[in-house]
Amino acid sequence: MKAYAVKQNDLQVREVKDPSPNAEEVVIDIKVAGLNRRDLSIAKKAGDREDPLVLGSDAAGVISAVGENVQGVQVGDEVIINPSLRWKQNSDAPPEGFDILGFPDNGTLAEKIVLHHDQVEPKPSNISWEESGVLALASLTGYRALVTKGEVKAGQTVFIPGAGSGVATYMIQIAKSKGAKVIVSSRSESKREAALKIGADVAIDTNSDWEKELADETIDLIIDSVGAATFNRSLDVLKKGGKMVIFGATTDDVTDLDLRAFFYGQYQLLGSTMGSREELHEVLKLIEDDQIKPVVSETYSLDKANEAFEYLKVNDQFGNIAIKVND
Repeated sequence: MKAYAVKQNDLQVREVKDPSPNAEEVVIDIKVAGLNRRDLSIAKKAGDREDPLVLGSDAAGVISAVGENVQGVQVGDEVIINPSLRWKQNSDAPPEGFDILGFPDNGTLAEKIVLHHDQVEPKPSNISWEESGVLALASLTGYRALVTKGEVKAGQTVFIPGAGSGVATYMIQIAKSKGAKVIVSSRSESKREAALKIGADVAIDTNSDWEKELADETIDLIIDSVGAATFNRSLDVLKKGGKMVIFGATTDDVTDLDLRAFFYGQYQLLGSTMGSREELHEVLKLIEDDQIKPVVSETYSLDKANEAFEYLKVNDQFGNIAIKVND
């Protein structure tokens, strides 16, 4: 089968072996897969492998084969893939054995994938294949950071630096569905305008003076994935006793922290990553209720995966990048 895979630092669409299921697994014919920023780092981390590693964590497709012990799903079911492996119930941190699909296991950017039957969920009937294919990783990450860890509430004000990511587009909509006011930042005027269109109340320039721009706001909660470039700027606009949740670091991983200012401000700092199957079910309910909708920035064919990968590097997208694999 065709797959977008890295082998010995060579990333390209190549032929790899067709998968076959064991007794508790299913084979999914992928219709649409998602490309995420995580794939950029995985391609570097796994680049020197002798065996090809298929990239990708998100996808939607149709079950084409099932193992003899599979229950609850059958051939012909339209499904999305849950990339949060072996994490079923909500918990303070992931359990032992947790991984994210796409490393070290083969991912979704292929014509087929084999997974345990617990890793698939019914495709929402009210969204397209493209929207379904980019759904799980970003929405689950955003939901856990905002709702489980951030405990966002009606009447609060949430600040989300970096408005254009797939995760941010979900968080904007989820926060609004919970009755919160949403403020975002972006260097791009077009991304700020797009964020306002999907529900953000205020959109500021990342390069502006945040303390001046937000002087009249009381920021209860900040969800930040930018890292060192925004960490201390975010703390400067967070209310005393406010909460910050970190789920990524697209800039430097390490930053300075003024401990005295931090404990005098009595801030709360929490980490978050991905989420459980239980939380994904909550996200899917929001989608079925039409309260949130995946935002697809661009769609590429599998043969054009390298072009999609380069587009992802530039970071011009607003929302998610979809890879159409099969009709």
